[in-house]
Amino acid sequence: MTPQTYTVPDTIRHGRADKVLAAGVTEHSRVALQRSFDAGLVTRGGVPIGRDTTVTAGDTIEFSFAEIKPTEIKAVDIPLTVLFEDKHMLAVNKAAGMVVHPGVATSEDTLVHALLAHCAGSLSGIGGVERPGIVHRLDKETTGVIVVAKTDAAHRALADQFATRTLKKEYVALVAGVPRLLSGSIDRAIARHPVHRHRMTVGEGGRPARTDWELVEAFGDIGALVRCRIFTGRTHQIRVHLKSLGHPILGDALYGWKPEPRLATQPARVMLHAEHLVLTHPISGKELDLRAPLPKDFVAMIKELRRSAGR
Repeated sequence: MTPQTYTVPDTIRHGRADKVLAAGVTEHSRVALQRSFDAGLVTRGGVPIGRDTTVTAGDTIEFSFAEIKPTEIKAVDIPLTVLFEDKHMLAVNKAAGMVVHPGVATSEDTLVHALLAHCAGSLSGIGGVERPGIVHRLDKETTGVIVVAKTDAAHRALADQFATRTLKKEYVALVAGVPRLLSGSIDRAIARHPVHRHRMTVGEGGRPARTDWELVEAFGDIGALVRCRIFTGRTHQIRVHLKSLGHPILGDALYGWKPEPRLATQPARVMLHAEHLVLTHPISGKELDLRAPLPKDFVAMIKELRRSAGR
């Protein structure tokens, strides 16, 4: 790649090279720039400099990026329900049972495998590797809106929105029992369970987490449909918070749900759906209002709840 140059502005007397460059070259992610530092591709006066090198006003920094390498994960043609797409990003309605990222126990059926096939030829190098830029996750059984960056610049801008919590995230869930209030706010820290490490729990020593909820529909005393808006993105946040409210999500045995004998059909998964995401387009700056329709199994469970409640 052809080297690029950046001159430290007069407004900066001195600072760390990595921070100064990241602040001045916003079209590239911090990760990509850090890789350039680590590869010796950032120089001043022809001499490679490190991330923590002090640079001052007027210094000219020359940098380039390592050649983009194809990802080792192979593309797999898996159907995706696309909600929005352009050359910078796309949003999909993730299906139940689909893992987002490949891992030790996963097969070649993750969202990343599917995106590599869907976006063939239109991905930029994010972090020096040709791969889709996943900026947030949904649990395996959770359905709904998930956004993906196609370029380095889009990845950085989207990641910043999630980090600074400037977007709107709403989920719908089917829970056991009916809350006694019509709405509420759960502001309780979430930490990893001290004994069962695959679970999360509320309590001291955790990271701050806030979930606002409202009752949408009650099904007798069997269950309810609730809408949740989250202001943080902790692991299993809604699942943990609703359990702490005394109303675990249907199908969520990990967090206390038990089969309901009054239901003819029990849920086959956690009944949680990421229905609505409002964010700013990473390049144009326009608002994107993304909605994912309820999946068939979710709709079917609502019908079963209504039937069981005698409606």
